[in-house]
Amino acid sequence: MSAHVGIVLVSHSAELAAGLRLLVQQIGSDAVPIATAAGTDDGRIGTSYDLVLTAIKDADRGGGVLVLPDLGSSVLTTRTVLEDHPRPDVVIVDAPFVEGAVAAVVAAASGADLHTVANSAEEARHVRKL
Repeated sequence: MSAHVGIVLVSHSAELAAGLRLLVQQIGSDAVPIATAAGTDDGRIGTSYDLVLTAIKDADRGGGVLVLPDLGSSVLTTRTVLEDHPRPDVVIVDAPFVEGAVAAVVAAASGADLHTVANSAEEARHVRKL
């Protein structure tokens, strides 16, 4: 079996990212590497270039890495990291943070490839709650 796609959750809030990580770990599988890059280097609300770069390395097990930012500067910071360190096996997705993370982890746990995991995350935008 090939390596699972890794997931990186990029958030302004360490608490938000940690909570989402706990949720998706319970839904997914221990086989899916999930890393967070949340808050600033000194623990404040915000995003950190270095934390994003480190989280990508931590989530990489050879199956590619999907990066899911929450909003605003987390998107900009992630894009900057990916521009400075381009890799064809690392993608940023435009997906809802919670629903996209759940869909991505479920797809990754099933052994899906990076393209399929990214599509699953992005398609979560269209799932109605009511």
